[in-house]
Amino acid sequence: MAVRVDLMISLDGFATTMDQTPEVPFGEDWPRLVGAYTATRTFRERVFKDTSGAGTTGIDDDYAREYFENVGAEIMGAGMFGLHNFPDDPNWRGWWGEEPPFRVPVFVLTHTARPTLEMAGGTTFHFIDTTPIDALQQAEKVAGGKDVRVGGGATVVRDFLKAGLVDRLHVAITPILLGRGIRLWDDLRGLEAGYTVKSETAPSGTIHLTFRR
Repeated sequence: MAVRVDLMISLDGFATTMDQTPEVPFGEDWPRLVGAYTATRTFRERVFKDTSGAGTTGIDDDYAREYFENVGAEIMGAGMFGLHNFPDDPNWRGWWGEEPPFRVPVFVLTHTARPTLEMAGGTTFHFIDTTPIDALQQAEKVAGGKDVRVGGGATVVRDFLKAGLVDRLHVAITPILLGRGIRLWDDLRGLEAGYTVKSETAPSGTIHLTFRR
């Protein structure tokens, strides 16, 4: 069992965009940030239910496929679930439709109490107000010996990194500049000292950087 992170960031280290509007809830910069990932065959099949075989292959798809492999539980922040956008809507069921791509228990870190939400395909959302260590302990209990993935966003990932809880960190660095948002690397000086670091560049221009304990 390992604790894993996979996150997409810009060249200047931002994992979020700041140009969201009610009409464009993810922001116009978001497709640029995640474009190489969402273009992969694995993403199209797993998230869009596209079984035609369409989508890119190669390095980006290798990392996309690894993203979904051997995961027994997921931890995410309230923003990744969408509670920042819909904090008072009791009927809000997340960004991913009625059959989310996770297919495992998901623990959502939030101060907003909500009942457990069971979705099609094996995803169950548990809403908890606790520390990273306690959240990880809860996730490990239901992961069945498989990995626990800390999905994001950047603030949650940074909290787990600062607590020394992450065994493998993969960041896909998209060759764009965002200039603002939430930076992954803030307050993480010297993080690389505890890891073996590998770098690989895909034809898309995405730099896949992996920190492995």
